[in-house]
Amino acid sequence: MPIEYTPGPLLDAARNTPTALWNDSSDPNELAQSISFGGVGATCNPTIAFTCINQRREVWLPRIAELAKEMPEASESEIGWQAVRELSLEAAKLLEPIFERENGRNGRLSMQTDPRLARSAKALADQAEEFSNLAPNIIVKIPATSVGVEAIEEATYRGVSVNVTVSFSVPQAITTGEAIERGLKRREAEGKDVSTMGPVVTLMVGRLDDWIKDVAKRDKLFLDPGHLEWAGIAAFKRAYREFNKRGLRARMLSAAFRNVMHWSEFVGGDVVVSPPFKWAKLINDSGYKMQQRMDIPVREDIMATLLSIPEFVRAYEPDGMTPLEFDTFGATAKTLRGFLQADADLDALVRDVMMPAP
Repeated sequence: MPIEYTPGPLLDAARNTPTALWNDSSDPNELAQSISFGGVGATCNPTIAFTCINQRREVWLPRIAELAKEMPEASESEIGWQAVRELSLEAAKLLEPIFERENGRNGRLSMQTDPRLARSAKALADQAEEFSNLAPNIIVKIPATSVGVEAIEEATYRGVSVNVTVSFSVPQAITTGEAIERGLKRREAEGKDVSTMGPVVTLMVGRLDDWIKDVAKRDKLFLDPGHLEWAGIAAFKRAYREFNKRGLRARMLSAAFRNVMHWSEFVGGDVVVSPPFKWAKLINDSGYKMQQRMDIPVREDIMATLLSIPEFVRAYEPDGMTPLEFDTFGATAKTLRGFLQADADLDALVRDVMMPAP
């Protein structure tokens, strides 16, 4: 059935610039509408997966009950993750025509590795490979932690298209982009195909904004609060320049939207922008005239404010943090804790289906 496209700035950007639109949700209804805006992919994480399942209880609670019968020895977590697999495959099916048309560069559905595996590079790479084999157009999220860097290279070498996540800074983006590059080169050295792989490196721009605001409040900094809305944008633009300079083949991906600039400032770049559907709809309904702004630098006065904050400098300079420091960066800890809580929430939902409260 032909797609009925919805005119607007998102579709304009999708058709007239190299900037790709992905939907930050695997909900099939939202994804179908995102595709009508020009969307060519989708991302997901434990929080989003739980939200999608919880919002469609009429569909998923009966299915979870069926899974409990089909998997009589499975734990709550195993049943919950099977539901996530099925949700992801439903969304991936919608993207298959795009995947085939674009030879693997787009048309991908992100699945995220279990955050409870974050201490083991082998476990992360093994699960990434398992998820990748569920459908040809699955891309797998692995966190930009010290352990994750090792897993990212290994999974890439095994042929997994990786989407780096839990990533907020230029040093994380460069380090993981280089890990992907090493994995690709190892494959190429053995004559293995990389032509249909489509790795991306996410920078969670809004979560960097959140963390820098927390730091400003903690340290009682007297500054223009509006300038803090630009922290993630500045970091993303710097990382994009570094990727081009270093010849890294993975694309940058902007996620964790907090304002419309997390799309508008990146239009024109050969990047992926992945807003939640509510942001995509707001942008497309706005009447905004699309402009290519990726190569326009952040204003000097804003940069002066940001560079006066040592925690931002750590996130902005390519050598601002070592991989071991990624693990203790404030945004990393907050985000991983949130993902672990989402896993716990999914376990609780499954438990309520399997063992209703008396």
